[in-house]
Amino acid sequence: MHYMKTPHFIPDSEFKSRIERTQRLAREAGLDALLVHSNEADYANVRYLSDYWPLFESAGVWVPSQGEPRLLIGPESETFSRSRTKIPEVRKLIEYREPAEPDYPGIQVSTFESLAKETLGHAPKRIGVVGWAVMSLPVYLGLKKAFPEAEVVKSDDVIFQQRAIKSDNEIQCLKDSFRITELATGEVIRRMKPGMTELELAGIAQGVIYANGAEYEGLPMYVLAGLASSHAIGRPGYRKIEERDLVQLNLSAKVHGYSGSLGVPVVVGDPSPAVTRLLEFGLKAHRFTIGLLKAGMPAKDVAIRYADFVKKEGYAEYMLYGPCHGLGMIEVERPWIEATSSYELKPNMTFQIDTFFYTPAGSELARQNGRPFGLRWENGCRIVEGGVELLGTELREIARAGV
Repeated sequence: MHYMKTPHFIPDSEFKSRIERTQRLAREAGLDALLVHSNEADYANVRYLSDYWPLFESAGVWVPSQGEPRLLIGPESETFSRSRTKIPEVRKLIEYREPAEPDYPGIQVSTFESLAKETLGHAPKRIGVVGWAVMSLPVYLGLKKAFPEAEVVKSDDVIFQQRAIKSDNEIQCLKDSFRITELATGEVIRRMKPGMTELELAGIAQGVIYANGAEYEGLPMYVLAGLASSHAIGRPGYRKIEERDLVQLNLSAKVHGYSGSLGVPVVVGDPSPAVTRLLEFGLKAHRFTIGLLKAGMPAKDVAIRYADFVKKEGYAEYMLYGPCHGLGMIEVERPWIEATSSYELKPNMTFQIDTFFYTPAGSELARQNGRPFGLRWENGCRIVEGGVELLGTELREIARAGV
């Protein structure tokens, strides 16, 4: 399985500099403290500052504008969190308990009031919340109850503006992620054959990524065959691969929190002319996007030119979204490249070039094929001055099962 060396990691010094930078930005925003929130599914903001990734429970980082931060956990995770976190001070709060909401009688916990007293010496007047979209109601209500007079403001950009520009260490983790993902992709394509289930193939991919140094999947392994290939978001199931299927294969590997993925459409046997037509156009559109990306380019211009290209080629009805989304600790993260984007591409921004097309029921290509289908060509890239550096091997041809 091409067992590789131990992948790259983010050094402790980089976690320390992230905290220092976050505190400076909090002070500039006039905040007494930041409450950074994450859960198991969207762990990135807390892990970015602490390297801690919760499970069952949620987690937070309390970042005073000056002084030492605190990692906030539920009552069960103390030994686990201390074995992983780069933040020495850990506090248990009942607001971070698991959703089953046990009472935990006899377990001593901290409160938001005690956090403020030990880190600020007084109740905060202005608190920034990072992770606004995933903030749990118990944590938010607990914060408001503790500090009823405080202004609580959405402050995601304090962290997102840092995460958007990757360090050399982050780039190396992403490159390792793509190398491992390519190994898994090659093995799944080689072993794919009619009669196998989507889940069997997902299991093969999982075995390869773990054997080669990944800590987890970067996203649920997409092995979506036949009609299921039309899903923009999906999970593999017990569907069996059939002759003439198109399989949407999108595999991923997580390396120290960084999650690249590779999307490759795979044909089983001889595809229909309609499938071949959309496959070839999808690859053409994918390459067109690559040619647009470079430092200094307004992000909205990339999206507008991509949409104009798809429309001119006659495939607008088959485009759900496009052309790129941010890439980093979460495989889909800010910033997106959309017609409404208001920023320019900068060196060391990283993106997934996500070229997805599908044929809605009743569309001409779905009718010609006999049923709807879809495909995704996807690769990662780093923005550089003259263009992009692809993080995975350039996609050049249609993949065939068993090859």
